[in-house]
Amino acid sequence: MKKNMIIGTRKSLLALWQSNYIADCLRKQYPLCTIELQNIITKGDRILDVPLAQIGDKGLFTKELETALLDGTIDLAVHSLKDMPTKLPDGLILTAITERAKAGDAFVSNKYKRIEDLPKGAILGTSSLRRRAQLLAARPDLEIVDLRGNVDTRLKKLDTGTMDAIILAAAGLERLGYNDRIREIIPEEFCLPAVGQGALAIETRADDFEVRTMLDFLNHKETKQATDAERAFLGLLGGGCQVPIGVHALVANDEIEITAVIASLDGTTVLRDKIRGKAANNITLGTELGKKMLANGGDKILAEIL
Repeated sequence: MKKNMIIGTRKSLLALWQSNYIADCLRKQYPLCTIELQNIITKGDRILDVPLAQIGDKGLFTKELETALLDGTIDLAVHSLKDMPTKLPDGLILTAITERAKAGDAFVSNKYKRIEDLPKGAILGTSSLRRRAQLLAARPDLEIVDLRGNVDTRLKKLDTGTMDAIILAAAGLERLGYNDRIREIIPEEFCLPAVGQGALAIETRADDFEVRTMLDFLNHKETKQATDAERAFLGLLGGGCQVPIGVHALVANDEIEITAVIASLDGTTVLRDKIRGKAANNITLGTELGKKMLANGGDKILAEIL
C-alpha cells in the first residue's frame, strides 16, 4: 500500500470541497497513508471574462491537472465529471466515478420560485450553451446573459440585482451548503443536464496500479454505468462545451434509460430522444442513441455549430 498520496485540485471552494471529500474517504479507508492536497490553477480558472464556449478548449478545467499527473507531481486528480473531455491524454485513465449527487440544474432567484414564473424579458444568467439553448426553446421571451466565476461569485452577481435568476448545478450548491438558495430543480422536460453532472471523477496514471487499486472502493457501479453511457453518447457526437448537448442516464434493476437532447444555439431547433435496455450494454446503447439522433437531424444541427 502506498504510504503517501498527493491529490491535485483546483482552488475554487467547490473543487476544494470535492478534493477534501475524496481525501477524507481515503484517510478513513487507509489510516496509515498520508494524504496531501496540491492546488493547481487551470486555464478555465484564469480566463473569467470570456464565455466558456469562445475559449475553444475542451480541457479548460483539466489540462494543468493532467500535466501534473503525467510528470508525477501528483498521484491523482479530482474533477467534476462534467468537466472531463471524453478523450483523455495517453497514459491517463478515469479510475473511479463516485456515487452521483443530484444531476439536475438548479433555478436560483431572489424574486421567483420557478423558471415558469419569470416574466417576459427577465434576465437569466448561465455560462452554459446547453442550458441557454434548452431554456430558450422553452422560454424564448427570456434574456439570457453569460455568467462566469465560481459558485460564490455567481451568487454574488445575482444578489447585486442585475439578474432576475441564474442557473447552477444543483450538486455544487448542495455540496457547499447552499441548499436554501435552490428554488427549483429544473424539470428535465425543460433542461437535460450535462454529461456526468453530479458525479466526481478521479483521474490517475494508467500504469499506477497501486493507486488505482487503492481507489477502487470509491467506484459506484450504477453511477459508472450511467455516466459511461452518457460519455459514449457525447464521444460519438463530439463538440464538448461548444455544442448544446444534454444527456442523462438512469440505472435501476440492471436496466438503463438514456435520454438526450441536441439543440441549435438559439433553441429554435431541438431534437430529443431516448433509449432503454440492459445496463450491461450501457456503452453500446449510448452510442446507438447518438447514431440514431444524428441520422434524425442531429448531424445538421451540429454542422451549423461546429
